[in-house]
Amino acid sequence: MARGGEQDPPVARRDNARTPAVGAARSVAQGLADGLARSGGPVRRQAAEGLHELGAVDRAVYSAVAATPTPSLDEPLRRLSNAANNSRLWLAIAAGLQMVGGQAGRRAATRGTVAIGVTSALVNLAVKSAWSRQRPDRATAAVPLRRTVRMPTSTSFPSGHAASGFAFAAAIGRDQPWLGLALRFLAAAVAYSRVHTGVHYPGDIVVGALIGEGTGQAVAGLMDRLPPARKASRSGRDEQHELPDAAEPEATPDPGTG
Repeated sequence: MARGGEQDPPVARRDNARTPAVGAARSVAQGLADGLARSGGPVRRQAAEGLHELGAVDRAVYSAVAATPTPSLDEPLRRLSNAANNSRLWLAIAAGLQMVGGQAGRRAATRGTVAIGVTSALVNLAVKSAWSRQRPDRATAAVPLRRTVRMPTSTSFPSGHAASGFAFAAAIGRDQPWLGLALRFLAAAVAYSRVHTGVHYPGDIVVGALIGEGTGQAVAGLMDRLPPARKASRSGRDEQHELPDAAEPEATPDPGTG
């Protein structure tokens, strides 16, 4: 309905026939909660109630974001969301660190890139397959058309964009804490953009961010434990052994000097 004489912005049409309604996504959480409730026990019943309530909050926040007019934010967030597709944003930052960051920057860029690869494999091959949450229906939620990006064909839970961004930031922060902090803010903006554009529920990005942060920290820690390059250490030892031999004639005392 028009407000103040202005027309409402066009909303997203149903992306495809396979995109379910919001209620279909709710049934996934309800199924898990119902299973816990049927298994008996006060702890499991309480957990089931908590899952029902979290699911309701998740959907309510998604609907509230979709219904809130933000014309000045729609285009920047849409562009930011697209920039992070296939981790292009993070790989561009890694390339910049490789070129101008010196040895520490190159080490951080390597860790960040490895963290993205490990996290993407974990999320897309394992977690998304185990939890087949369906994507939101932007048409039912009335997401404005000017916000929308291409709806991914993969399942919704968790967000791969959020996971990759936080994994990259966590790994970078191992060597450069202040840069890692700044990148976490950027990763949070990318994660929110996925809700703003209507392709994820808030719960998807929260869990994706936690997975990414944990995986990034783990990858950086494991890479810290890797031994240094052996060739460099061997060449250094060889030079140390050769220096005394080369200086030996000078160190030998002259017998004729008393």
